[in-house]
Amino acid sequence: MKTPSRRPKNADRRKLRVSRQASLFDAADYGEYEEEEEFEERGESLRVPTRWVNAVIGLFLLPLAGIWTQTFFTLFSRETIHHGFWATEEFWFFSLGAALWLIAFFGLPRPLVIYVFGHELTHAIWVWLMGGRVSAFKVGAEGGYILTNKQNIWISLAPYFYPIYSVAVVILYFVASFFWDVAPHTRWLFLALGITWCFHITFTLWMIPKGQSDLTYHGTFFSLIIIYLMNLALLTALLLLTAPQAHVVEFVREFLQNSAAFASWAAELFRQWCAQ
Repeated sequence: MKTPSRRPKNADRRKLRVSRQASLFDAADYGEYEEEEEFEERGESLRVPTRWVNAVIGLFLLPLAGIWTQTFFTLFSRETIHHGFWATEEFWFFSLGAALWLIAFFGLPRPLVIYVFGHELTHAIWVWLMGGRVSAFKVGAEGGYILTNKQNIWISLAPYFYPIYSVAVVILYFVASFFWDVAPHTRWLFLALGITWCFHITFTLWMIPKGQSDLTYHGTFFSLIIIYLMNLALLTALLLLTAPQAHVVEFVREFLQNSAAFASWAAELFRQWCAQ
């Protein structure tokens, strides 16, 4: 990307970083949005900061997160205990992969360069998906960055809900299926998925408390809710695809029942509050 002719004050030659391990976008890209906000502030109309709006949206998303979580664990426990999902090859090899990665994460030096590369590549992929351009891509032991002409919340938060190495494993498995009979080796697919997905989750949880500008730019609370919901959606999809007796219809029915129960509880709570 060619750098804009107008940059925000004190932003020349500066890049926004994500802690010391991973970073995001050229400060000039953010500056374009910051200048627009400053212009709006000088207008006569009252402007509410975007972070405040996002915080309110995040509050309204909390019930959705709670209902979805309850539904997921209800379905997971039902499939695991009553339908024997715990005894399937997919469950055990995925769990083995997750356990192996946890041992490596806490017992061995952490592969920061691999994480930074995946982090920045994820940003780049989502920039391309959103129709943007990536003009520079840098990864190193001390961190990395991309330069781009596009920025939004999905690009900012993508590394925290898009498990790029798990996606790569699935793509490789799919491509290999055109040349070999991979069906007898599905267990190794789930072993790799367990390792790569746990890689994604552990690094996400490890990086979030480090003051990520990815999160603060759109509001930390709102960003965390989006990250949680997107990861929960991935887990739900994985459960529906692998559990023998799990079906979308069953999930939707359970979700609607939990939603109705929550609505009844909220209405009763509101009546009690009005009666006081």
